[in-house]
Amino acid sequence: MEVRLQKVIAASGLASRRKAEEWIAQGRVTINGKIVRELGTRIDPERDHVKVDGRHLKAVEPYAYLLLNKPKGIVSTLNDPEGRPTIEHLLHGVTLRMFPVGRLDFDTEGLMLLTNHGELAQALLHPRYHVAKVYLAKVKGVLTDDEIDQLAQGVNLEDGMTAPSTVKKVRKAKENSWLEVTIYEGRKHQVKRMFEAVGHPVLKLKRIRFGPLALGDLLPGEFRYLTDREANTLRGIFQYKQEQEAAGIPPRPIRPQKPVRQAPAGQSARSGERSVRSGGQPTRFPGKPAHPSREPARRPRRPTDSARRPPRRIRRTA
Repeated sequence: MEVRLQKVIAASGLASRRKAEEWIAQGRVTINGKIVRELGTRIDPERDHVKVDGRHLKAVEPYAYLLLNKPKGIVSTLNDPEGRPTIEHLLHGVTLRMFPVGRLDFDTEGLMLLTNHGELAQALLHPRYHVAKVYLAKVKGVLTDDEIDQLAQGVNLEDGMTAPSTVKKVRKAKENSWLEVTIYEGRKHQVKRMFEAVGHPVLKLKRIRFGPLALGDLLPGEFRYLTDREANTLRGIFQYKQEQEAAGIPPRPIRPQKPVRQAPAGQSARSGERSVRSGGQPTRFPGKPAHPSREPARRPRRPTDSARRPPRRIRRTA
């Protein structure tokens, strides 16, 4: 199967696809000993020999997916020019080259997805796929029903009208309110700007769901690899959306799923195997078991013949 050259280089973990395109244009990449400068070149990874700066590419890394609970005060990138702590400092023992799918603000906490599957990451971030992102927001003041309806229908921001969203009341205090907000866009500071537009600044913001993934009971700063079931769900959604797009069917929003039952800590949600980080510590799996064991219902025991028979009378002889 032939694939584009820059995709093969990016899949090897050596560089991003954009960086690989720069290397190709600079003449630093060879195929079977010949320099290639055309970006649309396709190769067969099993047959062709690719070198960058005279060195063979590493074997293609398997796709991996990681869920992180980002705490506040952490930059949601792998490096920061200002020297602030980044999410890379939380990924102890992760040897694969993973990159975040989207970002969270410095003072926002919650669910982040990291992967080395570039096409899947781009699809989840693209506006046409309408991936649901659910946030728990603490805002100043108590919102009226009219203000909630206004947020749900869309508010006018500096960069245009927001798409319809879902806003639910969670609880309220004397001076503040807690709400659950579901949006299908990825604008910068969107949730904060939406509430500011109706006069209720956000005091605390936490993302609890992203598409079919839920944060569960993962503590701030902790991470876990996705279960096989979760990873297959993501890949299935991506493939389904591609098929819909190829058939000319308008995409439907990828709505969040209900939280699933939790598996014991340190135990895989699929087959009972322990999922261990490179450091040897078991990760937490709040996912639902893929094949939960169920004991068959026991039928009531039928009475024996002796139990159904009336007691025998014993005749006494004189």
